[in-house]
Amino acid sequence: MSHPPLFPSAVSALLAALLVAAAPLAGAAPQYVEVGTPLPRFHLLKEGSHRYLRYLRSADSNTALDIWQRDIHVDGKRLQIRQRWDAVGKTPSVKRLESTFEAGTLRPYTHVRITEKDGKKVIEGFNFAADKITGMADLPGNTQKQLTVASKEPAFNFETDMELLQALPLADGYEAEMVLYHPGGAAAPARYTFRVAGSEAIAGPAGPVDCWIVTTDYNQPGSVSKFWYAKATQLMVRQESPLPDGRVLVKTLLD
Repeated sequence: MSHPPLFPSAVSALLAALLVAAAPLAGAAPQYVEVGTPLPRFHLLKEGSHRYLRYLRSADSNTALDIWQRDIHVDGKRLQIRQRWDAVGKTPSVKRLESTFEAGTLRPYTHVRITEKDGKKVIEGFNFAADKITGMADLPGNTQKQLTVASKEPAFNFETDMELLQALPLADGYEAEMVLYHPGGAAAPARYTFRVAGSEAIAGPAGPVDCWIVTTDYNQPGSVSKFWYAKATQLMVRQESPLPDGRVLVKTLLD
């Protein structure tokens, strides 16, 4: 049995429907964020300070860990991010980080970590280059002076991934892939993928905040961390990361 011919308008409608149906199946490849390229929303990184409460959530309790402060300062072509953790509990401690970057790209230059606990001070300092990360030879007391870690690709500083994500063009369906390295950590520089998984309004310091939900498994399938970034400012409002023992590490914006 023959079928009546389709009119041009019907053909166009059918093709459009097929394309819409196929789009989710095809999926867009993650956008590779190369170290040294201008970040589309770098202007959202404002000078100033923000504080977060970090705590562990379990089935029956919440346990406070520390107050975490992050400060941003821009000096011409350089940007500096300072962090401080003031831990509570039976063994109080203080950890301070100071990281420098190329303004506009967050290409990492240096990273210094100072940890004070039980009357002891540990100093760690690092230099980032395109092909390696090395210990700072001229930093007095540097316990990482002999470090040399090769990197097949230039790496971003993992300890400032929060600001890196803030400077990306977050939107529905957006995926970003980038090379990250935690200075002095056991893991080598590697590519990680972050995805905008949806939207949600959550409680913020001054009321509800409409947020993008960003997820990553940190290359550990089955263990998904979630970030809530305010749509208006792309400031991180909250993060939840599952731990192997079933508890959840929560970071929530205070001010």
